[in-house]
Amino acid sequence: MKTILIVFGTRPEAIKMCPLVNELKERRTVNVKVCVSGQHREMLDSVLRVFNVVPDYDLSIMKSSQTLFDITTNILSKIKNVLDDCSPDVVLVHGDTTTTFATALACFYAQIPVGHVEAGLRTYNVYSPYPEEFNRQAVSIISEYNFAPTQLAKENLLKEGKRADCIYVTGNTAIDALKTTINPNYTHKDLDWCKDSKLIMITAHRRENLGQPMRNMFRAIRRVMNEHLDVKAIYPIHMNPMVREIAREELGECDRIKIIEPLDVVDFHNFLAQSYMILTDSGGVQEEAPSLGKPVLVMRDTTERPEGIKAGTLKLVGTNEDCIYKNFKILLEDKQAYDRMSVASNPYGDGYACVRIADILTNSSNL
Repeated sequence: MKTILIVFGTRPEAIKMCPLVNELKERRTVNVKVCVSGQHREMLDSVLRVFNVVPDYDLSIMKSSQTLFDITTNILSKIKNVLDDCSPDVVLVHGDTTTTFATALACFYAQIPVGHVEAGLRTYNVYSPYPEEFNRQAVSIISEYNFAPTQLAKENLLKEGKRADCIYVTGNTAIDALKTTINPNYTHKDLDWCKDSKLIMITAHRRENLGQPMRNMFRAIRRVMNEHLDVKAIYPIHMNPMVREIAREELGECDRIKIIEPLDVVDFHNFLAQSYMILTDSGGVQEEAPSLGKPVLVMRDTTERPEGIKAGTLKLVGTNEDCIYKNFKILLEDKQAYDRMSVASNPYGDGYACVRIADILTNSSNL
């Protein structure tokens, strides 16, 4: 029996990989092992509990104020023993995290095939997002199985010289996760707090936005909130101390912006489902929100998900305060503009990406 090792370390990876873990474990022809790096800790563990995934290996690398150097070197030094013990026939990694890059590099050194889930996303600006754009390009050099979520992602890989026979368009596993988390009867005290208002969901944490760009984002949001008394916002804040400090300084005194601790995946998806719209610098939210019919303003200068822009579900507004302010106001005041974004189609899949990936792996003659 062939062994598939699945490695991830952050909350977003876990949300997208746990459904694949469970799908592969339904297959009788492969032995599935799970390794977590612990690049995130509390946020990772909550997702594992939701999907009932118990890791076989835990590198437990997280430490206070960890740097990219810390994450990379700690994973490289610890995962070798996992690879030696597990002897996998293929290692699956996801997306663009430092866990993904370091694991793929270790597999290259050990000459173990890599399968890259969510392959082919690109901005072609190596510092935006940072370090994610470098990570995903580097992993694509190594990977043998490239599970592209869209046709555009496949075309990116082909342009870079990947063989067509090792690229598979599967859809995005984020959409699969939504099938198990959304509950039409979901309730929560924080949703009760804003039930008579338009709920705006905010996520902001990206490394390249720390500092003035994030202050610009929050100031734009605060300006709009001050002008629209029928709106309330909820911000599940990231664990990063720098994010928390900026949010406290810029948003902390507004009584219609509720800053809360990170939500588990079930809560978060249901908050999105009951929101009016979303402002984010995240990646995964750009894929999840269109399935829920929610307009998204992407507070970044680039996006590796241009399919959503083309489909009309996302709008890239950068980190300029006036640009965010103007576009936020339009979606609150112009119903036609709101309706155009909220009814646009989702380009990221139909909820069966995990089945397709599992079929490819279990039917591969190379495994």
